[in-house]
Amino acid sequence: MSEKSLTGEVIGYDIDMANALAQSMGVKLVTKVMPFGDLILALESDKVDIVLSNMTMTVDRNMRVAFVGPYFISGKCLITKEASMAKADEAADLKVADITMAVIKGTTSESFVKELLPEVKRVTVNDADAGTDLVANGKAKAMLTDFLICLSVMKRYPDRGFQSVVSLLTYEPIGMALPANDPLFANLAENFLVRAENVGVMQALTLKWFGNAKLTAIDGK
Repeated sequence: MSEKSLTGEVIGYDIDMANALAQSMGVKLVTKVMPFGDLILALESDKVDIVLSNMTMTVDRNMRVAFVGPYFISGKCLITKEASMAKADEAADLKVADITMAVIKGTTSESFVKELLPEVKRVTVNDADAGTDLVANGKAKAMLTDFLICLSVMKRYPDRGFQSVVSLLTYEPIGMALPANDPLFANLAENFLVRAENVGVMQALTLKWFGNAKLTAIDGK
C-alpha cells in the first residue's frame, strides 16, 4: 500500500503508519523498497527492522516472523478493464482459458491463482505498479490482488478505464511483520496500534489514502 510520488519519494498508507510508529518511538524512519518476495528474508537477516507492506498474516509466515495486528482486514480483489470479468462473484467465474492474470510474486494472491485457477496463465510481477501497467497496456486481462491495493489503484487512476470486483474471496488479515526474537518490540508495536485505533489515526489514514476510491462491485449495486 505504498507508491512513489512524482519526485520519487515513497508514500502511502503503510509509510504514514511507519512514520507515526517511528515518531512514537523517537527514532528516524529509514525506508527500503524491495520486491515483496524478499521481505521476510530481509527481516530474518536484519536488513530491516519491520515490514509494513500489505502483508497477510499467514501461518507459514508466522512460523518465521512475529506479527502484530491485524491493522486492516482485506480480501481478494480483481483489477481489470474487462466489464465481464468485473462481474465475477467467485473463483469459478474467473476460469477462462485465455485469461492472462498478473499477480505479485510471493503473495497470497499468487498462491490463490496457483491453487484455484491453475488453467489461468500467470504473470508474476514484483509490485502492484508493474501489474497495473500490464493491465493498462492490455498485456494482462486482470490483476488479482488484495482489497487495499485495489482501493489504491482505483483512487490513483480513476480515468484509465479500470474496473474492479471485491468478492472477499479470502480472509486476509494484514499485519506488521517483526523479528521473531524481539518480544519487547512486538509489544511496543501492539500498543501503538491500540492507541492509533483509539485516537482515530487508522480512520484518518484510511480516509486519506482510500476515501475517494470508487469500486465497481460496490458502486454498481
